Amino acid sequence: MTDEYSLDDIRLKVTELDNELLRLLAKRRELSLTVAKSKIGTGKPVRDLSREHALLTRLITEGKQHRLPSQYITNLFQTIIEDSVLYQQAYLQQLLNPERALHTATVSFLGPKGSYSHLASRHYFSRKQTDLIEVSCTTFRQIIAVVENGQADYGVLPIENTSSGSINEVYDLLQHTPLSIVGEIIQPIEHCLLTAKETQLEKITTLYSHSQPHQQCSEFVHSLGNIQQEYCSSTAAAMEIIADLQRDDIAAIGHSESGKLYGLTALKTHIANQAENHTRFIIVARKAVKVTALIPAKTTLIMSTIQKAGALVECLLVLRNLGLNMSKLESRPILGNPWEEMFYLDIDANLQSDKMQEALEQLIQCTQFIKVLGCYPSENIKPVEME
Repeated sequence: MTDEYSLDDIRLKVTELDNELLRLLAKRRELSLTVAKSKIGTGKPVRDLSREHALLTRLITEGKQHRLPSQYITNLFQTIIEDSVLYQQAYLQQLLNPERALHTATVSFLGPKGSYSHLASRHYFSRKQTDLIEVSCTTFRQIIAVVENGQADYGVLPIENTSSGSINEVYDLLQHTPLSIVGEIIQPIEHCLLTAKETQLEKITTLYSHSQPHQQCSEFVHSLGNIQQEYCSSTAAAMEIIADLQRDDIAAIGHSESGKLYGLTALKTHIANQAENHTRFIIVARKAVKVTALIPAKTTLIMSTIQKAGALVECLLVLRNLGLNMSKLESRPILGNPWEEMFYLDIDANLQSDKMQEALEQLIQCTQFIKVLGCYPSENIKPVEME
């Protein structure tokens, strides 16, 4: 082929194919919207796992005839399926919550541009096709405050990480805010060691980052020996320091793409304790959302139990007996009430469902205090497992 075409000719043909692929993907996306519209009348859920499995099986078989590896086909179409599901969910939610169909929204997040919270906010709202006015905050409390007083429509808060666990400060703040959880997103966290100057690992004496990345990369940090750890308000704030100082003996922990915003390069990649490192972020707003019964939903509530033996077990049995799955249970001390705990529960159910309403009625009978923090679409689209 290279004998007949020049490299520029080949690149031109690749570009033409890429453009055609984009047109076809756009057409497929529009068809998925037509599917969502048809499901409104039939009441069928957005996801049909057996249909997805059959689709992937057929595509893998078809791909073999074109000498395309099954893993390549699987990864490609699972991404397309995930987008299709989220696109349909966003459309159905917009119909149910027309007041939220904003072309532009103001969102608050932790740290300057380039922080993981900033990346999560852009990722989440890109699914909604919403342009953002971005409000950078220095604390979790400030993120909540600017939403409460109307300076922002939404706030993005990290709630838990697969490596370092729950972010207790955020849980404590949720006890006292009138805001509702209206969404969630799980963001991959890809920690790198970032520097402003060419250097060697042995030269690094001081490491800057937010406290969470320090915890999530503790094994790597320990391997560096006697190194000074400096804590910053966010990973982006740490990158700003490294960029300003321009020294070869300091580094920051952060995302490589964010580092490029500050002129930093990755001295070492994949430094987290766990290879699969993800942070779950919640999105909060002044008004709760309704969630259509056609998509998976999650309800988050807090409660304090009656002070007697087996009180928590009694509450959890309510969920078990109604067949409700609890995907998260977290406890935090109640300030001013020694030895008393506030329990946070994530339940895989729509707040408006009969089972969830029955559960709330029963839980009221066996708790001192109970409050729903929000019901929102579950947007963690787990791919269909293929053999």
